[in-house]
Amino acid sequence: MSIIHLYKKAYSGLSPNSWYLSVVMLINRSGTMVVPFLSIYCINQLHFSVVQAGYIMALFGIGSIFGAFTGGKLTDKIGFYDLQVITLLSGGILFVVLGYQRTFLTLGIGTFILSFCNEAFRPANSTAIAHYSSPENKTRSYSLNRLAVNLGWAFGGGLGGYLASINYHLLFWVDGCTNILAALMLLKLMPRDAIKKSEVKPAKTGPVASAYRDKTYLWFIFLSTIFGLCFFQFFIMEPVFYKLNWHIGERLIGFLLALNGLLIVAIEMVLINYLEGKRHALTYIVWGVLITGFGFVLLNILPAGIATAILVVVLVTLGEIMSMPFMNSFWIARTNNYNRGEYAALYTMSWSAAQILAPAMGSQVIYYGGFRSLWWLLGVLSVLTAGGYYLLYHNNKTAIETVPAEEIAGLPEQLP
Repeated sequence: MSIIHLYKKAYSGLSPNSWYLSVVMLINRSGTMVVPFLSIYCINQLHFSVVQAGYIMALFGIGSIFGAFTGGKLTDKIGFYDLQVITLLSGGILFVVLGYQRTFLTLGIGTFILSFCNEAFRPANSTAIAHYSSPENKTRSYSLNRLAVNLGWAFGGGLGGYLASINYHLLFWVDGCTNILAALMLLKLMPRDAIKKSEVKPAKTGPVASAYRDKTYLWFIFLSTIFGLCFFQFFIMEPVFYKLNWHIGERLIGFLLALNGLLIVAIEMVLINYLEGKRHALTYIVWGVLITGFGFVLLNILPAGIATAILVVVLVTLGEIMSMPFMNSFWIARTNNYNRGEYAALYTMSWSAAQILAPAMGSQVIYYGGFRSLWWLLGVLSVLTAGGYYLLYHNNKTAIETVPAEEIAGLPEQLP
């Protein structure tokens, strides 16, 4: 089978609306440049202390958790379409407004509100992707969205660095305008009337299962948060390790981070197309978590150098590809039309919490035990987390695998 045919097969069969949602996400993420440079902006431009900059970033994280929770509730009440448009437009305006805040108080309040709106978008977007995918291609639909996110991040990060060297204020305008442009593209590509007709929910046939009472899902969320604590060290502490311990320059570190996104773009859709439907999602998650942990442990085993660094990036990226798309498959399989936003919110909140806690955990471990202790700890946590996912699979595989695909939307009410 030729490479061209492999890629053509990987990208075929997805609904037009799945492609439109990914285009909207690409535009939105291509402007993501304020947050990566926000702490530097606070210190260098506004002359805040390091502690104050930390508080600003903490407010962003707290706002994202509250936003995800509220976004999930609103998605189930008003629908995913309207909420996406509202949050994109309001987020765009708030980015521009935030660029004019000069005091710690006003910037802190603005950052909290902005992150609240930004994160409220995610459950609605996740629900929309699920709505326009079939059981046969739902994992690929999420992978396509991840591809758009990674491409957008790569472009936005590069452009953001260039604009920051000219004028930090440009970051806020570009980020805000891409949010607004994404909202306009959503309205253009997916007209509201047509979307609302397809979003109509069937009549209720019984009580709606709550994500917050789904014990299996809550364990899944806990395990996903622990995995997130490990995975985010790849972007937070690993570059610091390369710089301080292995004396790798900033350009090579930037290349290593960019390699992660390039590998996702190059192989994720093809690999997911090959794997999807052959085994239960949790089995792939187990392997993905183990591969990620193994990649971190290699930093203690192999000799220092760019070859080892590249190998670690490849392994962590492979672990990411093997786990994260199938995590989406797992939570989607437990939802119905009335609780999908709630499930999406919990999943989003778990990653937001991990992103907030990861720097604190990593820095404390390094302070008391050094980088070697951190890499060993991440390996151990990955093994324990993989074991937890395996137990979830073992305890629920019979119930899951005997449910017909067409009944999968009602799964939460059929599992303990």
